[in-house]
Parts: sequence; C-alpha cells; structure tokens
Amino acid sequence: MTMQATTLCVGSLQARPGTKARGTVQADLGTLTADIPVTLVNGTRPGPRVVITAGVHGGEFTPIEAAARLADLLEPGEVSGQVIVCPVANPPAVYQGRLNVSPVDGVNLNRVFPGDPAGGPTERLAAWLFTHLVDGADVYIDLHCGGIDQVLRDFVGYRLTGDPDLDKATAELAGSFGIQDVILGLTPEGGNSHAAAARRGVSAVLVEVGQLGQRDEATALRRVDGLLKALRHLSVLDQDGSAPAPIREWVWSAGVTAEATGLWYPEFSFDADVIGEVAEGDLLGRIVDPTDGTEHTVHAPADGRIFYGMHALMVATGAELAALAVPWDPDTAARADTFRAPGLGAGSDEADPRP
Repeated sequence: MTMQATTLCVGSLQARPGTKARGTVQADLGTLTADIPVTLVNGTRPGPRVVITAGVHGGEFTPIEAAARLADLLEPGEVSGQVIVCPVANPPAVYQGRLNVSPVDGVNLNRVFPGDPAGGPTERLAAWLFTHLVDGADVYIDLHCGGIDQVLRDFVGYRLTGDPDLDKATAELAGSFGIQDVILGLTPEGGNSHAAAARRGVSAVLVEVGQLGQRDEATALRRVDGLLKALRHLSVLDQDGSAPAPIREWVWSAGVTAEATGLWYPEFSFDADVIGEVAEGDLLGRIVDPTDGTEHTVHAPADGRIFYGMHALMVATGAELAALAVPWDPDTAARADTFRAPGLGAGSDEADPRP
C-alpha cells in the first residue's frame, strides 16, 4: 500500500499528496528522444499504486482515448493511493507508424519488456517504461484492442506465476472489468508488458477491448467504465455496491500462422460477436497466390474458440491468422506442453512470443 505522505514522481513530473499533475516526460532512447505523456493522480488517502498504459501499439486507438478520458475524470480527492496514466506509451509507433512495430527500428515494443537500457531504441523505451512507471507499482493494467487488421473478441489476460497470493489477486482483478472472458497464460515468461510485470511481483493484466483499430464513442465509454470498475475493486475509488459480473476462464490452445504469402480469404466471420468454435481440422480459410492463383488451405490445428483473427487481405509468411482458446481445465492446463500458444506471428499480446 502506498502511503500518502510522499510526492509521486515520474522523471521531472511531480504530484504532491492530494494533487494531480499532467505533462510529458522525455525518454532517452539513444539515437532519439520521445516525449511520453503522463498524468499523475496522488490521492488523499493510503492505497495501492496503479499504473495504466495504452498506446504500446500504434494502430490501437480506442485504448488511447479511454486512458485519456480516465486521466480527465480522476480527481485526487476521490482517490485512495496513487494512479499513473500513460495514454501513449510508444509515441513513435502511435504518431508515425500506427502499427505494432516501431518505425524507428521495426521492433514490437510488447515483445521486449522489461527492455534493455543499453539496447536499441525500442528496447530502451521498454526499459524506461519499466523503470519510471511499472517498477514500484502494486497493480499494472495495459490496454490494447484488435489492431487495424484484426478482429477480436473482448477479453482480459493475465499470467500464472506460481505465487498463490499474487495469482489470486490478479485473478480477482481480471474479473473486475465487467468483461466475460478471461484468458490465463500458463507461465509468466515472454516479453509482453504484463508478463514481465508479473515476474516482478506486480499484479498485472492485459485488457483487450475493441477491434480493427476502430475509434467509436460506445467502445471508449465501455472501456472507461471497465477501468472505473477495476479501480473500485482495488478500493482506489469508493465502491458502489455492485457485484462482479460472471466470467468464463480460458487457456490458449493454438495459434495459426500463414505458411505462404498471398491474399487471405478467411472462412470465419469478421463479426467479433459471432466468430466462434472450431474443431481440429476445420477449414479456417485460404491463402491465394496473386500471381498464379495457387491456393493454400488453412486448417485449425486444434479445437478452440477463435478470439482474434486476421482481417487484412494481404498476408506474408509467418503472419498470425487466428488464435484459439479452450475452457480452462486445471488438470489439463497444468500440462503446458499440450498447448500450442499463439503469438508466433504479429498478433497476440497474451501469448508467449517466440524468436
């Protein structure tokens, strides 16, 4: 718990107890610098330190808007503890690239956490975000959505660490957003932000709401409402007496990657509300060579529900086409080698990335 006798600082930005500060903090990335927007809300009563980031990826607009709206709403007199909101964690990707990878060095920020202060620009950015924001947090919430080429069902993800108290607290946090589907990662390994935070003992979740990079009022408001629910659950804001919504727990069963370059014609719906269950061997789509019309069929490598899928027409070899999850069974899920996690291509933030 953070006591409120201390000033909250991120770089040169400071908020004394009972105050709110907004500004940009410069991050040295070696060959360039980045101005990181940050809002500090230092409450009037003791409570946890909660860090919320968005804009880790450039083409995910609704999380950025939701974080900015939340920063506007929070007032120190209503807060117990401290809240740090960073709506644009990766300015080069957000303002220049609008893709998962940074235009500076072609690196996906959410594959290299906790970063390397002596590495390339994106690795340095990851290290800066961890040093200045995540380290010292009690809770970390990283906001994402389906990118501009991706359909997605809303879900919350978190990683199992083997620490029963931490895993219990994170499971309760994951269930507090009002999102029905919660996907458990079986280990805390990998370069995703919430996995790296979990390895450091922080209660950390990934929140995926929205698809196709779309920016719309209803989704932004739904995201803010979910964040407010989570802050009430954490007692950062006064509780309103509402009961948590029921959840369904899942684990990843497979990721599907393109084995050819060409035009992608999926068989599943682009409507995130109806993309559903598939069985191992089911046809997921076709990749057509635009030169000679050769078709490469793509089949489900395992049973599962499609939680996100590729919307783009053009795909390259190795691109992630879909990710499947199955209901969580503790006996089965404990055998991690029975699952082929997604994340082999450019997609999942929840999955363990591979080289």
